[in-house]
Amino acid sequence: MSGSSQPLRIVIVGGVAGGATAAARARRANAQAEIILLEKGPAVSFANCGLPYHLGGEITERKKLLVATPELFDKRFQVDVRTTSEVIAIDRAARTVTVVNLQTQATYQLHYDRLILATGSEPLRPDFWTSGVRNVFQLWNLNDLDAVLAMMRERQPQTAAVIGAGFIGLEVVEQLHRLGIDVSLIERNPHVLKPLDADMAAPIAEEIKKQGVQLYLNAGVEKMITAGDRAVALQLQDGRRVESDIVIVGIGVRPRVELAHAAGLAIGKQGGVTVNAWMQTSDPLIYAVGDMTELPHGVLESPQRIPLAGSANRGGRIAGTHAATGQAANMGVVLGTSIVRVFNLVAASTGINEQTCQSAGFDYRTAIIQAADHATYYPNAHEMILKILYAPDSGRLLGAQIVGESGVDKRIDILATTLHFRGTIHDLAQLDLAYAPPFGAAKDPVNMIAFVAQNDLAEHPTLLPAAAALAGWQVVDVRTAAETQALPLAGAKHIPIDELSLRWQELDPSQPTVVVCHSGKRAHIGACWLSGHGFAKVRNLTGGMSMRRHALSH
Repeated sequence: MSGSSQPLRIVIVGGVAGGATAAARARRANAQAEIILLEKGPAVSFANCGLPYHLGGEITERKKLLVATPELFDKRFQVDVRTTSEVIAIDRAARTVTVVNLQTQATYQLHYDRLILATGSEPLRPDFWTSGVRNVFQLWNLNDLDAVLAMMRERQPQTAAVIGAGFIGLEVVEQLHRLGIDVSLIERNPHVLKPLDADMAAPIAEEIKKQGVQLYLNAGVEKMITAGDRAVALQLQDGRRVESDIVIVGIGVRPRVELAHAAGLAIGKQGGVTVNAWMQTSDPLIYAVGDMTELPHGVLESPQRIPLAGSANRGGRIAGTHAATGQAANMGVVLGTSIVRVFNLVAASTGINEQTCQSAGFDYRTAIIQAADHATYYPNAHEMILKILYAPDSGRLLGAQIVGESGVDKRIDILATTLHFRGTIHDLAQLDLAYAPPFGAAKDPVNMIAFVAQNDLAEHPTLLPAAAALAGWQVVDVRTAAETQALPLAGAKHIPIDELSLRWQELDPSQPTVVVCHSGKRAHIGACWLSGHGFAKVRNLTGGMSMRRHALSH
């Protein structure tokens, strides 16, 4: 492929997930190629997703974060790994990169036949971060981790503030709390975990507060209050002050595309490098993988920048194969499937949420259920909340979110797989899933939420969103008296579900009617009963009062 007797030279800029995977795959695909991996940092491949867990001591040995070493690449793959080597320029005409050895500051040019860029992303640094402070950190690489650990050994902080309630922020909160530190979490948005809708994020916020973490939502940081070279507090935009011995900032990331941009490679609308199905950039000899790229979204059907490890590894595999052989399978689509543990709960999502549906102009319906992760008669069953979004015409699945204690990972992967194949709620209803009492139920939660959505589209009965205004509706509350006292619903007619068959005549069948219970299960029974007795317009409040409470809290 190089057009000469010399072996094909593949130069890879950046390691970690995308670059390291590309190097290993390129070698497996082409035993003769010369492969050189240039990494700016000291480690070629490390588990950055594991950094918070070493911070808190769950991962006890730092060396376990090192996925692959330069020595392993050399011995196993004959890949020339050069760490502390920064590429500062690409000459596409000459097919060379300019490399700086960061230890010696020596500069040299390196020829390539194929170039793979894996420069990744970098954390955003907020304007309020005062320069020179020694106890404010980001947790992005091993150097960051080492600096945080060194400061904690030196100062033994009693209080900590984490800015940003995304994946990294929540993991850091959990781990600092595990160390006995009094933690405050500050988030500028109305709820934690932006991929979730507000009603699904609310149980996570409750769990955070339950653990004793001070949670500040809708709270922007105005400035850091410093004493010498240390931040001692954060002043919020509403005037509140959050004291802290250590601050961890995790407010998001941006793609590192400066090198690609300077080389004239096409940049997409989301700010990432534009690539085709084989991860080739606008220059077919140059590939890009990982956080720096935009990839086609399986639901939105437009390029999106989703900085997650799974797509970075897949992209590295495709780029490595194509660069080494000239052919490869397609990259496929991304869905943003993600999962995070927050103390005793797990939150996961895939596809798009309500906000994205509305921004994209999608017509959609939602269904919410609460179901046990396995048979309730088997010990230690835990309830989970599932929410799906689907198209009202075709029933095509658009997105899913789950919050629960266990079994969340299994269900979100089923839903993500269905999304990948453009499946519908009808496909979900037909899935033949494994069942035994310790693992699931004869009607798995995935099947159950599909049944609920099918009932919705069949108007048997139609679902009403949890946050819907109930003015103008005849509201029938079929919960028990104790439930209505604990969480009242003003203006509702209270008829417990087991009395409805005897008392339904107390209601007006000509009025539009919504039936409400705790989660939607009993309300479905009640709504079917009323519909069968001639009520013209009956709705079931999806998710019931438990989800309405969350939906209206924002």
